[in-house]
Amino acid sequence: MSEADRPWPSDIKLRKAERILEVVFDGGERFRLPAEYLRVESPSAEVQGHGAGQKTTVPGKRNVEIIGLEPVGNYAVRLIFSDGHDSGLYTWETLYRLGREHDAIWAEYLAALEAKGLGRD
Repeated sequence: MSEADRPWPSDIKLRKAERILEVVFDGGERFRLPAEYLRVESPSAEVQGHGAGQKTTVPGKRNVEIIGLEPVGNYAVRLIFSDGHDSGLYTWETLYRLGREHDAIWAEYLAALEAKGLGRD
């Protein structure tokens, strides 16, 4: 992907009361990403593992909040969650993919919870 083709955020707003991160990209795409979704899909090694097939299904995050966000260079943000998790760096590409593929990713997560006998609460 060339530099010109990479998604670039034109606006990022943390809507704490709604537990939503709203990201608008320069192509006009607007995504409202719930805190729970961002937490359970964290790009951190704790969630994604260190290689293929090592992803952890994270239960019990229905009420998690984003309590802060910090810019990381000009390529990502670090989200700080109310459960203490803060090690995931959400690149612009990651946020774009999580927004664009939300329905499919969320369905996979819910299916994984069910298959493992886990819950969102």
